[in-house]
This record gives sequence, structure tokens and C-alpha cells, in this order.
Amino acid sequence: MEIGETLEQCVIRETKEETGLDIEITGLLGIYTDPEHVIEYADGEVRQEFNTTFHGRVCGGRVAVSGESTEVRFIQPDELAELPVHATVRLRLQHHSERRARPYLG
Repeated sequence: MEIGETLEQCVIRETKEETGLDIEITGLLGIYTDPEHVIEYADGEVRQEFNTTFHGRVCGGRVAVSGESTEVRFIQPDELAELPVHATVRLRLQHHSERRARPYLG
């Protein structure tokens, strides 16, 4: 997040920066924490990640690779099994496909 922006503004900005797409937030999927999800970045920084996942709708822009992404594209759900996706991300995608009525907290 940048100083002075809300979480919603941050999500909209980061989505644009990383994908080229303009979005609007339509809801909250959940807040995800997993002590096993530790990421070590190339510069040596180590973080235990958490994630707040929103539902959104594309309302403009066009798909584009940026300095923060190497590939950007939409995929079909059946393609997901072939991709190297972390288990915590798979959980979020599973929850999305279930069309949960209440946000996940865990």
C-alpha cells in the first residue's frame, strides 16, 4: 500500500500495474493466513504472507505485461491443474469457484 490510500484503492492500483486491467471491487472472498506460506525474495527479504482476497470486475484497460509481471492472461479452470500454483492460492481459487456466501477467515 502507498501512504494515503485505502485497501480498495491499493487493490485497484496494483491490479492495473500488474495486469493492465481496470477493475472495480464487488466483494470480499476472504482473509487468508498460513504460517507455512513463507516467501524468500531475490533480495534476501523473507516474509510470512497473508492475503486479503476481493471479488472484482474488469471495467476497462487491456491485458499487458509490466515490470511486475512476466505473463498475463486469462485461463480456463481446467488449465489450473497444469500450472505451478501455491496451495494457498489454490485454496482461494477453490473458494471462489464454490461461490461462498460469507468471506473466509483463516
